[in-house]
Amino acid sequence: MKKILISTIAVSALLATVGCKTDFDTDVSSIQVTSGDANFSKFVSIGNSLTSGYRDGALYSDGQMESYPAMMAKQMKLAGGGEFTQPMMPNNVGGFTNLFAASGGTDFYGKLTLKVVNGALSPTPSAPGANLDMIGGAGKMFNNMGVPGAKSFHLGVAGYGNANGLTTGAANPYFVRFATSPTASVIGDAVAQKPTFFSLWIGNNDVLSYATSGGAGVDRTGNPNAAVYGSNDISDPGLVATVINNYVNALTAGGAKGVIANIPNVTSIPYFTRVPAKPIPGDPATVSALNAGYATYNAGLGQAKTLGYLTDAEYNQRLIKFTVGVANGAVIVDKDLTDLSALGIPSYRQTTSKDLVLLTASSQLTAAVGGGTSVPLADKYVLTEKETARVLTATAAYNASIQSLADAKGLAFVDANKKMTELSSMSGIQFDGVKYTATFVTGGTFSLDGVHLTGRGYALIANEFMRVINLKYKSTLPMVNVNSYQGVTFP
Repeated sequence: MKKILISTIAVSALLATVGCKTDFDTDVSSIQVTSGDANFSKFVSIGNSLTSGYRDGALYSDGQMESYPAMMAKQMKLAGGGEFTQPMMPNNVGGFTNLFAASGGTDFYGKLTLKVVNGALSPTPSAPGANLDMIGGAGKMFNNMGVPGAKSFHLGVAGYGNANGLTTGAANPYFVRFATSPTASVIGDAVAQKPTFFSLWIGNNDVLSYATSGGAGVDRTGNPNAAVYGSNDISDPGLVATVINNYVNALTAGGAKGVIANIPNVTSIPYFTRVPAKPIPGDPATVSALNAGYATYNAGLGQAKTLGYLTDAEYNQRLIKFTVGVANGAVIVDKDLTDLSALGIPSYRQTTSKDLVLLTASSQLTAAVGGGTSVPLADKYVLTEKETARVLTATAAYNASIQSLADAKGLAFVDANKKMTELSSMSGIQFDGVKYTATFVTGGTFSLDGVHLTGRGYALIANEFMRVINLKYKSTLPMVNVNSYQGVTFP
């Protein structure tokens, strides 16, 4: 796990509050709680890590207790809702010792915690808490069907919880923990519970893994054959629409009502916004040394242009030039540039305001490492303008289908993309005198992995789910107190 340094001065921003105002326009606090046209007696929630309560780079018990479905179920219980069970992790650390070892120490570690490293706070992974445990089996059902890492089409795959498929990537360890059988599917186990009400939030990972890998996968738009997909590929929008439609048909066949949510843009998530696109300061000594160091590279570009290998536009795009007194783009490797390796010229350029430098690049952008300056940032640390466009195009297509499906099936619809955009704005979202934003760590809503929410962030989402449920089904579920849940824990 790459270290991410945080200024200790920024921590004081967490104490800032604003006037007593709450940005939820359906106030039911003084109204008798009722279910309206809905029946909350059997609530089942289906999705991925965001549904499970995953945060700080791991699934652990405190996070599960503050999952947004658990919060909703507590409020639903006031309106006739039943018990809500979750496949609880065996500890408050998370991770799987055996899978951590099998990954070479790169995956399935325990939760991130803030530690002081070289005078600055740094999210640091914990050792995993225990081996993968099996808590499922015949007749063992859980209301929270959130499976970290699941893409949309994974929910319908029989055997996605078969332990024998772990070594080949055909199974998911989190579903392996609680599947009813080796041949079960997530949606099958959800439908078997005969829910009277459901929530479905799926599709994030169909673009997110591509984005967090710096565009390492392939855009599969136009190819609905998931059998050929790599783990970091962008899923075909047609496939995503088809499988979600199938899930909704299965969930509503018995008369259940429900709520579905769309997908936030990556541009609203701290993992892609914490590090500025132009992170290199323009002090005179550094600028002079870097410009001298890249003079040979620039001269080679000039020769390639003269020989007709480059257009004037790409030549100018690839020139490395640092300027005194301003923030400069980082030098990166861009695989979408014309391949000039036969001429001995690497695919370098500097980042622009339209590139997204990933959170994991923080540890590389230091004088000691020289990343982005004397050492170009590897492709995995940057989502380029072209790669970002692919992600946003796919996300927009997913979201259009999800909203259309909600309208066609008469379901409540959560515009999670709009809510996350609101959270990432300067004004943020206010709850009972506290201002929440998407600012990494100090905004209070995103956990230390920069992708998943804190307890307070999930509470904001739970309130948005319940707000649209109330509007659609004439129920009066009360909002949860966002401020009573966990934020980022400081040492």
